[in-house]
Amino acid sequence: MSGTAGSSTGRSGAGYPRGVKLGVDVGTVRVGLACCDPDGILATPVRTLQRDVKKNYDVRVLVREARERSAVEIFVGLPRTMSGAERSSAEMARSYAALLVQALADADYQVPVRMIDERLSTVTAHQSLHAAGMSSRGHRAVVDQVAAVGILQHAIEMEKSRGSTVGTVVPGQQSGAMGRAAGMTQAKDGVISPSTYDPTKCDPNKNEQGRSI
Repeated sequence: MSGTAGSSTGRSGAGYPRGVKLGVDVGTVRVGLACCDPDGILATPVRTLQRDVKKNYDVRVLVREARERSAVEIFVGLPRTMSGAERSSAEMARSYAALLVQALADADYQVPVRMIDERLSTVTAHQSLHAAGMSSRGHRAVVDQVAAVGILQHAIEMEKSRGSTVGTVVPGQQSGAMGRAAGMTQAKDGVISPSTYDPTKCDPNKNEQGRSI
């Protein structure tokens, strides 16, 4: 399949696209992925990927997930300090989003990638897992997915409340290899609030390929 994102791109009455959407939490070692149903009711975890900085295999997997699910939007979390400042983690997320945009273009799959503020998403994910009775040792397997769920749930709830798309679109690249990052504009959306996602539904016995171990 090529061209624009799938057959689920019918517009909702609220002025944002109806269809499956993906949430991405970018880390130095792992990348969490979440998705929501076509009606944008609930975000759920998908998988945790190992970050491949040399060959960007994880980026290509995300493109494959987007294509197979006919995703209409992808939200990448933009970490900021409580004062709104951006540090190395934010730069990393922006660079990763640029890689994803280029990979989507290389695959001839057109779907907008949007940066959205994710202050405290990982902290909230850890707190939710503790509240669910999971030991700190067990967090590693699922915390990135839970953080991605928080990012996506926040985004789809904001879309519904505002009646429009949210986040800052990552611009496409005119040329260059997938490993070359593009410049981006500043995201402007608000602070991540604690997700309504129930972390007890996560399966801690999944590896980075999403298979049971």
